[in-house]
Amino acid sequence: MRHRCRVKKLSKPADQRRALLRSLTTDLIRHGRITTTLIRAKVLRSEVEKMITLAKNGSLASRREALGYIYDTTLVHALFEQAPTRYGNRQGGYTRILHTVPRRGDNAEMAIIELV
Repeated sequence: MRHRCRVKKLSKPADQRRALLRSLTTDLIRHGRITTTLIRAKVLRSEVEKMITLAKNGSLASRREALGYIYDTTLVHALFEQAPTRYGNRQGGYTRILHTVPRRGDNAEMAIIELV
């Protein structure tokens, strides 16, 4: 039974799933907008919002936690400088998911996830 098991597995082992989410989070913060499958976008949303919440906090401990998760260190420093001004008065909801046309090869539901 999978009652109350809320983590989406994404058909990957735990280490591959973590690496995938880390790279997608890094790309989304770098580019501001990426196209991926709908399920990956929904799982990615929570990870990105955690990183932005850490950046809004701005403490040294939260900066070190973000540096341990995001691959690019200069990107983390830029995020910590911009997040308090960009999302200072916002209480969550830093991302937006837009549904797009299904993928041509396997008809997977695609989505665009972007920073608000």
